[in-house]
Amino acid sequence: MKSSTAPLASAFLASRPVQWCGSSLRGLALASVVANIGIIVTGAAVRLTKSGLGCPTWPRCTDDSYVSTPEMGINGAIEFGNRLLTFVLVAIAVACFLGALARRRRSLVRLSVAVALGIPGQGVIGGITVLTNLNPWVVGLHFILSVALITGAFALWRRVDEGDGDPVPLVPAPLRQLARVVTAVGFAVIAAGVVVTGSGPHSGDQGAKRNNLDPQQVSQIHADLVFLLIGLTVALWFALRAVDAPAAAIRAAAVLFWVEMGQGLIGFVQYFTHLPVLLVAAHMLGSGLVWVATLSALWSLRARPVVPAAGPAPTATPAEATADPVPTA
Repeated sequence: MKSSTAPLASAFLASRPVQWCGSSLRGLALASVVANIGIIVTGAAVRLTKSGLGCPTWPRCTDDSYVSTPEMGINGAIEFGNRLLTFVLVAIAVACFLGALARRRRSLVRLSVAVALGIPGQGVIGGITVLTNLNPWVVGLHFILSVALITGAFALWRRVDEGDGDPVPLVPAPLRQLARVVTAVGFAVIAAGVVVTGSGPHSGDQGAKRNNLDPQQVSQIHADLVFLLIGLTVALWFALRAVDAPAAAIRAAAVLFWVEMGQGLIGFVQYFTHLPVLLVAAHMLGSGLVWVATLSALWSLRARPVVPAAGPAPTATPAEATADPVPTA
């Protein structure tokens, strides 16, 4: 006996909203990447305006209200506004999931589910940061999860137009290993930046604790890792040119280098100008851009069979329809 849910499932997948999501999945996935980078910037705005405890509890904004009140002032509005952006991420994630279902590809469904599940996890960690009075290590974990969500959204975006077969390497194995090292060092740079932030003055609230590490020492470690990352990226670019790698791979390595240089410049200027809030916010944005550029460079070193775009079946012309069939052996 056939399952009674099969017709319902088929009708759901054939519905217009689901089909629209399927045809727009690439754009939706890119929107997820952008939104997850954006949440880093808005989170920085919360911290830099000392609005981290603008809503002093969680999941409510106050003990008596889920939303901010006029008495809470601008800090409450900023913190509550940042919380509302979670619903934007959820809406995009649901649309991506529907689009993946419409494509009927398990790899896309798994990626969309992973991103969707990470968003409530991000909300919970954000709540813990409030309940722990902005503990810098919890705040850092909040940021690292954003990096993970960007990774998942980026993978979904790039996999939309690819097949599900095994990836085909485009460069020799040593270069792929070098690209993995670049990626690992790039993540280490971001993690070290989180520690630097936890030792600095922008805690998100006047009374929030710091991690009690020496800001100068951890900043030096962070800078050393940045120099290492830039050196490895330059080596990757030269190596790709030496083996006549695909132009897209060489271009991705070059873009990564220039994004790193811009981010490094902002970092040094903000350090020697005592961390002005606008430069700190730009540096937070830059961290997301560096990570996306790193993923792009890594992704460019392999390929999968491209999924052809779906289109209407070809129709015969009147001449073809009336022509005699070609005899076959």
